[in-house]
Amino acid sequence: MKNYDTLKLTFFFVLIGFSTISNGQEVTISDLFSGLEKNAVAHADELKVKQAKANQTIVTSQLYPAIDGFGKYDYSSIPSGLYPLPPNDLLPLVQNQNTPQPFSTNIFRVGAGISMPIYNQSLFTLAKQAKQMVISSQEQQKINSIKNQSVLVANNANLNYIENLAFALEKKKQSLIKTKEIINAKVSNGRAAASLLYNIDNALDEIQITLNDLALQKNSIQATVFSLTNIELQYAVKMDQISSLNTKNIGITKPLQEKIKADELALKAEKQILLPSIGLLGNYSFNFAKAYNNNKSINREFVAASVVLKVPIFNNAQNAKIKKSKLIVEESTNDLEKLTNEFHAQAKQLENNLLIYENSIATHKNAIINKEALRLIAIKKFELDQISIEDYLKYEDDLVLEKAKLYETEAQKWQTLTKLAVIYGTDLKTIVK
Repeated sequence: MKNYDTLKLTFFFVLIGFSTISNGQEVTISDLFSGLEKNAVAHADELKVKQAKANQTIVTSQLYPAIDGFGKYDYSSIPSGLYPLPPNDLLPLVQNQNTPQPFSTNIFRVGAGISMPIYNQSLFTLAKQAKQMVISSQEQQKINSIKNQSVLVANNANLNYIENLAFALEKKKQSLIKTKEIINAKVSNGRAAASLLYNIDNALDEIQITLNDLALQKNSIQATVFSLTNIELQYAVKMDQISSLNTKNIGITKPLQEKIKADELALKAEKQILLPSIGLLGNYSFNFAKAYNNNKSINREFVAASVVLKVPIFNNAQNAKIKKSKLIVEESTNDLEKLTNEFHAQAKQLENNLLIYENSIATHKNAIINKEALRLIAIKKFELDQISIEDYLKYEDDLVLEKAKLYETEAQKWQTLTKLAVIYGTDLKTIVK
């Protein structure tokens, strides 16, 4: 006989895990959700929202004045004006050559310029479009968060399935070891053939192989949970459904709905570029140079302001942009209709599945009670040599198989619930505790 005690220690965590599920543990599903919110996965969605807000700031900032300082040096082969000079002011200067005249071949200028839109309907609409894109990115952040929550809940449900199945296998293993003791006693008394022990050993080997596979699956789940939460989950945490899903709206399409609104505003803004716009231009400069007539220094400030009306007359490129924006809106609208229909159908199927799973869980629980009773009867019959070792092992297998079906169905129920939560856009923190 192989040394199963050594291997048993390898999977002692399974028994501890089951005990922890029963008695409670420090880590809760709320802790996992909190860890998810602090992880880099959630931070990536936050950055996307911040990028959308930054883009909104870029657009809205164009509604404010833009002020630029400048320094300038002008050279001309013939004397140029330092600043615009009215004719009535020019005549006295020409008559008196001792007065430096504001003309020079080398002129230095420093100052500032200002520009701002007074009326630009397209720019105002673009600001609304940028704000709408922020809303769309925030909705996408919510959906991504729910998707990550669903991954956590589904993995925790699978972990619970693995641990419970491992516990059932361990109980079967202990039962087989007791049966082996009975066979050993019969072999010693000459009442049974030693070959019967091979059947028991083969069954024990199969259990150990299955436990090894379950341990590998558990490691994979733990790695997934850690990547999402930075929490090393040793055992499955307890989960209870505390409320039902809100099935009014297909929430997963909300980001696309908000994006379509943004696309419509973008189309409107493209059209409004062809409307008249009014802007303000202002300029202040301090100019200084050597007068060309007597080489004396001269300086003067100059201020100018303009209100500019811009009326587009022909812009074929803009017409092409409008057509492109229309196609984007049509494509997004078509995608929304298509996805809504698909998710409606998927949600209906999942809701029907959920009812079936709930019914199956009740059926499996009742079947486990019956098969446990049959297993106990089979043990007595085997002890009395009324059934063969093969027939007895079938009862052991049937019981574990039924338990496996129960735990798998419970995991599938949770997985179905999380899929529906994603479709309906329901925060799992409100329905799972």
